[in-house]
Amino acid sequence: MSGSKARRLSVAVERFDLAAPFVISRGTKSLAEVVTVTLEEGPFRGRGECVPYGRFGETVAGVAAAIEGLRGPLEAGLEREPLQALLPAGAARNAVDCALWDLEARRSGARVQALAGQQPLAPVTTAFTLSVGAPQAMAAEASRHADKPILKLKLGGEGDEARLAAVRAAAPRSTLLVDANEAWAEADLPRLFAACEAVGVALIEQPLPQGRDEALVRRPRTIPVCADESVHDRAGLAALRDRYDVVNIKLDKTGGLTEALLLADEAERLGFGLFVGCMVGTSLAMAPALTLAPRCRFVDLDGPLLLARDRSPGLVYQGCVIAPPGPELWG
Repeated sequence: MSGSKARRLSVAVERFDLAAPFVISRGTKSLAEVVTVTLEEGPFRGRGECVPYGRFGETVAGVAAAIEGLRGPLEAGLEREPLQALLPAGAARNAVDCALWDLEARRSGARVQALAGQQPLAPVTTAFTLSVGAPQAMAAEASRHADKPILKLKLGGEGDEARLAAVRAAAPRSTLLVDANEAWAEADLPRLFAACEAVGVALIEQPLPQGRDEALVRRPRTIPVCADESVHDRAGLAALRDRYDVVNIKLDKTGGLTEALLLADEAERLGFGLFVGCMVGTSLAMAPALTLAPRCRFVDLDGPLLLARDRSPGLVYQGCVIAPPGPELWG
């Protein structure tokens, strides 16, 4: 406990419409439901946002309840380090952890980047995500965004070869990343890896289901493969070294920036490349993740670009270039 002035915790569920339905191999969403934590301590206020991850059994109500369950310790001054043992890695801990980082920065008058000992932030280019769909629909969407330097394609297994060819024809100059969200089967790997090579894909994300990715072990490939659903925090990271080249660090998986930084350190020690990603949320969720951006091979923090309306104040996007967050937003 910090022994500082009494705190007040607020937990809110907020809803943000998407600009268009967002479709991946597991389903469609048209609304971003986020849980926001606010910690007020004297004149200082820290905030954090999380997006409950249905793939791993999280719900908005469950996440909000888990945070409420820590009201006593948080209002008594709980800080980041003991928090790690009180909540598991996941969305609830992420919102609280990021609120505590924000609060610490405001109390100290220093930016989080400095407090965390990370490289200074500079503008960074994010990938822009295209939903999975029929090849002609994805090609039309790719054509509308062909000026964007990095396009991330959601894929679904059957028909992916046609999707890849159609998008490449529509966006010949964009760097392409692909994300199957666990939708490929082992038998599909030779033809789908070949299709990715044919169109110059730069990264393949989570092709096989978590826990059923043995076919990637020492598989010869010319395109790096990134773990997403297969990696949450440092536990088990070493076991992935023989099947993945890159890890996608999402704060909603790691349970906040504190573990994300430790995961990044361990991943680099083991020889992984780093990728920082997000769920579909607002700028308040993207700002803490930007702390990792200078260390990452690719950045995928386009959540606010997929919303009909972001929160205000938010991050400033010039196309796909994200400016460092202002202190009025976070950190």
